[in-house]
Amino acid sequence: MYSMTLEQLYQILNEKNLLQAPNEKTKQNNQSFTYLSYDSRDLAKYTLFFCKGLHFNAASLHDAVSKGVKVYVSEIKYESSAQAILVTNIRKAMAVVAQYFYRNPQDKLYKIGITGTKGKTTTAYFVKKILDDAFNKKVALFSSEETTLDGKTLFPSTLTTPEALDLYRQMAIACENGLTHLVMEVSSQAYKTQRVYNLTFETGVFLNISPDHISPIEHPTFEDYFQCKRQLLLNSKQMVINQESDQFTRLKQTCTDYQIPLYTYGRETGSYLLTDKAEERTFNLTAKNKDSLKVNGNYQLSLFGQFNHENAVAAILVCGLANVSQQICQESLPLAQIPGRMNLLEKPNGAFIFVDYAHNYLSIHALGHFARQLRPKGRLIIVTGSAGGKAISRRPDIGKALSECADVAIITSDDPDFEDPQDIAAEIKAAITNLDVNVQLELDRATAVSSAFNQAEGKDTVIIAGKGTEKMMKFRGKEVFYEGDFHIVKRLIDEANKN
Repeated sequence: MYSMTLEQLYQILNEKNLLQAPNEKTKQNNQSFTYLSYDSRDLAKYTLFFCKGLHFNAASLHDAVSKGVKVYVSEIKYESSAQAILVTNIRKAMAVVAQYFYRNPQDKLYKIGITGTKGKTTTAYFVKKILDDAFNKKVALFSSEETTLDGKTLFPSTLTTPEALDLYRQMAIACENGLTHLVMEVSSQAYKTQRVYNLTFETGVFLNISPDHISPIEHPTFEDYFQCKRQLLLNSKQMVINQESDQFTRLKQTCTDYQIPLYTYGRETGSYLLTDKAEERTFNLTAKNKDSLKVNGNYQLSLFGQFNHENAVAAILVCGLANVSQQICQESLPLAQIPGRMNLLEKPNGAFIFVDYAHNYLSIHALGHFARQLRPKGRLIIVTGSAGGKAISRRPDIGKALSECADVAIITSDDPDFEDPQDIAAEIKAAITNLDVNVQLELDRATAVSSAFNQAEGKDTVIIAGKGTEKMMKFRGKEVFYEGDFHIVKRLIDEANKN
């Protein structure tokens, strides 16, 4: 269905000033491509192959050539029988070629891009639910947890923001399925690695920012992390921003400098003000001046936690900008369900157990603060860990959150991959400075979850943070079966009810 000729390939790369040798002539004018790939395990008969990544292995190209690939795009020329098309930036080349190859599906979708250190997934699901009800489920979702290309069928996501070739392939499929809107989480890495290069969103959302993904293999500094997040503003037609977010002054200045329409919200400051109501899970939204989006009113959620009110307000403003009525927003939000987010289970003795994907300081601290307010007379038991091979700065940050919130901290494994989980746990423990916290190390995650369950008394609250409803664990490059936090707790409750 989709194809491009070698001549068209040279033309689009030349137009975007991406060719290393702009005057190079095509050698095989009759060559055409019907598939794009960067993975030698994913090839079709007429595949154009991209050699992407700082540590690209030439063996992957040789494997692709042995399977029939005749042309490859790269920043480096390799010894190969295939024709090399040399570009100045392979990531940018992937994005612009994919857009052209898939006939610019991005132009056929109303795109909403959401970034932030925490809350992206929750906000994305809120927006998806509201737009589903407003536009008859013609809404694609690209989130860190799930993806849907037909508006209804969800499947697990591989990356928060897909690689450019996958991104535009998915957009094209969504368009083929008649979808009109796309709700998409946009990670800092998406801008760092140019996955969303040359992509403009109808509306961008900036929820918050705090140090995260800071490591030699991701963002070397917080400033680098922030500048990558800031790119969403420069690639959006209008912005919704939490005015009480760190770095807001710089974000506002960016919008002013580049004449980007800005809509803000917050509890104390913002063009729209959020007020928590006495009833749990309800809040009021009021325009500080004129309610240009017509969203003033009371709202209710199915999720606990006042921090989710902020995510909901962002979603309401986004949908108001998409011409969705206040009534639909009010009716849809209480029905929004987010997998693995604030899933509440109750132990037969009355203890509350929350299972959540929280995996950094902001999210764990927010959950801990909520639990303290919800049940001030009981203990707070937190089970958590941190992933291996990435976001190394999270480990001391998680320790800080445990110091501030937990009575009992059970440190365990969370996708250690090629790192020793004992070392990761030690880094978290070293950052727990509150001597009143009962710190326990249990590297077997299933045992750690069971231990928290068994220790919980009637007035206690347990937070099991990190993996949500996932049923796998990453060990040494492989995904190994894991029963799952939610499923373990559910099983333990069922067993306790039988006894």
